[in-house]
Amino acid sequence: MSSYNVPDLAPGEIHREEEVIRRSRFIVSMARVQGPDQAKAFIERIRAEHPDATHNCWAFQAGPAGSTAFAGCSDDGEPKGTAGRPMLTVLLHCGVGEIAAVVTRYFGGILLGAGGLTRAYSKGARDALCAAGYAVMGRWAVVDIPCSYALFERVRLEAAAQGGTVDDTQYGADIHLTVSLPEERVETLQERLTELSAGGVRLAVLSAEFRPGPRQEL
Repeated sequence: MSSYNVPDLAPGEIHREEEVIRRSRFIVSMARVQGPDQAKAFIERIRAEHPDATHNCWAFQAGPAGSTAFAGCSDDGEPKGTAGRPMLTVLLHCGVGEIAAVVTRYFGGILLGAGGLTRAYSKGARDALCAAGYAVMGRWAVVDIPCSYALFERVRLEAAAQGGTVDDTQYGADIHLTVSLPEERVETLQERLTELSAGGVRLAVLSAEFRPGPRQEL
């Protein structure tokens, strides 16, 4: 697989959303997980943070988007099929992989019914995912681009047009831009730089790695 979508969350980062529905407090905790072991460790971490909660319902899809091979869920005491399964359905159909969610509920004294619970848990997972956003994992190259001051702005725009981001800019007799961009765009960028500078600007590939790209909106 050359690329796939993951939550736009750093390793160990937890995204949280909270909502009160008919006096019950729902706290959604979401993280990126690589494999079932990380997912289970994350779930236990949230359980430890909320030991007095009425329920800590969870779901994870710890593999590629849409795959059920590394998926699991739990209602944690809620009526069967009203919490974990609706959350997992959201995760399996969102187009994002390597994701786990725990919805912590503090019961407020008013029963929501099966339909109300299903809507609350699925909405919590969906809202947290939308708020966190996602990134595309793929092969990225880091390149050095030397250019004159006169060409600087046009070089920067050409890099951006190829999906690149300027990581650093060094100013001296000339300017050196350190740019990250999808690996498959390097050749096209060089072609554009050659046209722009009549062959005067040559980029140098410093490194290449598999990593998430910029944040995307669901």
